[in-house]
Amino acid sequence: MNDTHPVGLSVVIPVYRGATTIGRLVAALSELRPEGGIEIVLVNDGSPDNSGEVCRQLVREAKVPITFVEHARNFGEHNAVMTGFRHARGAYVINMDDDLQNPPEEVVRLYDHARLGGWDVVYTRYAVKEHEGWRNLGSRFANKVADLLLDKPKGLYLSSFRCCSALVVREVTKYSGPYPYIDGLIMQVTQRITTLEVAHYPRVEGQSNYTLRRLVRLWLNLATNFSLLPLRLAIIAGVAMGVLGFLVAIFVLVEALFGETPSGWASSMMITLLVSGVQFLILGVLGEYVGRAFLSANGKPQGVVREVKHGGEEHP
Repeated sequence: MNDTHPVGLSVVIPVYRGATTIGRLVAALSELRPEGGIEIVLVNDGSPDNSGEVCRQLVREAKVPITFVEHARNFGEHNAVMTGFRHARGAYVINMDDDLQNPPEEVVRLYDHARLGGWDVVYTRYAVKEHEGWRNLGSRFANKVADLLLDKPKGLYLSSFRCCSALVVREVTKYSGPYPYIDGLIMQVTQRITTLEVAHYPRVEGQSNYTLRRLVRLWLNLATNFSLLPLRLAIIAGVAMGVLGFLVAIFVLVEALFGETPSGWASSMMITLLVSGVQFLILGVLGEYVGRAFLSANGKPQGVVREVKHGGEEHP
């Protein structure tokens, strides 16, 4: 490869509770022979198990160039991928999970599809997705939300097993805010995007690291960092409640003019609770935007790197 891209392919892997699987994944990736060569970037995102020590041992025994980066604490998957992107040197960069559900043997096919087709980004899609039912439901919901909020090709499935060109990686990593959502950043950079169907395996060890709380945080990143739609919906809700209040006022006035006793406590409480609920919802949306802007302005870090180690072939 040229001086700008010393290797053809970088594989970025965020590691969290991956001590039992990351060794097998690295061993499988080390046997691959993609055009231009391969390097592996491991980012230990504050994992509470001994993933860090396992990764250091992999660096010492590396057969291919490996970079190990350790975060000072857990910052989240997208933050870890951003850190990995900044240490990747390849003309193309694939990021994948550490749980062996993304087949290592699909990596070269994904890379070649992007490289030979001239695509900036290739997302993977699965004929059968081997996640728990609630996780699949959450993923479908997140993708439906993304259809509304992001300028993305309709129906494109946003998977975390994707291949990006160095151009996209360079532009995406210019974002320094504390709440990255990589797919949202990608959509701001390019529309030269396609998909490739790959296999998806059942989880080998343990349980998914994605809890309902993490998925909600991911949706918030998507909704509040890359779209004004929630604010516009808040405006629409406010207008709708105003119109409803006006209609109710007319109804009460008509009742009073015709000598009937206006509807009493129950209807008043219903309207009060409805309007109050919408007001609190609007305040919550505004508060989320303001809070994130406040934390960003005060320099909340996207990720703090404690340690970087290199193994395998010599790094510059």
